[in-house]
Amino acid sequence: MRVTMMSAAARTGHANEDFTGAVATAAVLIDGAGGFSGLETICRHGVAWYASRLGGSLLSLLSIVRDGSLSALLAEAIEQVTDEHRDTCDVADPISPSATVAILRLSDGLIEYLVLGDSVLVLDRADGDPLVVSDPREVIISRSYQSAIEATAEGSEDYHRLLRDLRANRNQPGGFWVAKDDPRAADEAITGSCPISELTGAVLISNGASRIVDRFRLADWPGVMAVLTSSGPAEIIHRVRQAEARHAVAADDATIAHCTDLGEA
Repeated sequence: MRVTMMSAAARTGHANEDFTGAVATAAVLIDGAGGFSGLETICRHGVAWYASRLGGSLLSLLSIVRDGSLSALLAEAIEQVTDEHRDTCDVADPISPSATVAILRLSDGLIEYLVLGDSVLVLDRADGDPLVVSDPREVIISRSYQSAIEATAEGSEDYHRLLRDLRANRNQPGGFWVAKDDPRAADEAITGSCPISELTGAVLISNGASRIVDRFRLADWPGVMAVLTSSGPAEIIHRVRQAEARHAVAADDATIAHCTDLGEA
């Protein structure tokens, strides 16, 4: 499997809270959730640390455990990272670091996949439109807060109150699910598989990069896959950054892992 990756921080001087990486038979993308001032009083490590630790743990497990389900491996990785900072940080606090997750793995002629949270995984099928794997729960719940958040000064007390209210829906029945401190969240992930023979490629993409489709509507998913094939991830992120500037939308960390040559382990 060949994996072409790019990850761009939202702005210069801003820690990139995304992570992506790959091993011979798997690729992982993590999108860390930040946005709170004063987070350092809850977790001295921060969101970028959480995202990279979770991604690193997953890659290690994917390298050595070939027969475990992706949900079980994610649960183990969450537990490992939580244990790393349980004694120094308030891991159960609603604003402690969390992340969305996308995983792809080659296994016995199949592509296995997992998505937890609002990252997206797209399987490019040889015949027919791409299969888009997404977890819509956070997006659906966030819509009820969107207008209030957009009308509130970023960083203000009211802004942080709205974010806290939104994130109180995390890892709750009827809410949405992310990787945080409870490994049981992994059981809520969207999972599945597809024969490798039916695919020409795949992409794992953070919500900061998927804006090209779901926010700015500059392309559909077949169009995104075509651009990735011809020009690579940098071109997708370049177009997103142009649209953010054009529409005066705050930039977000943007990360893409494009997987091709899927039949070659």
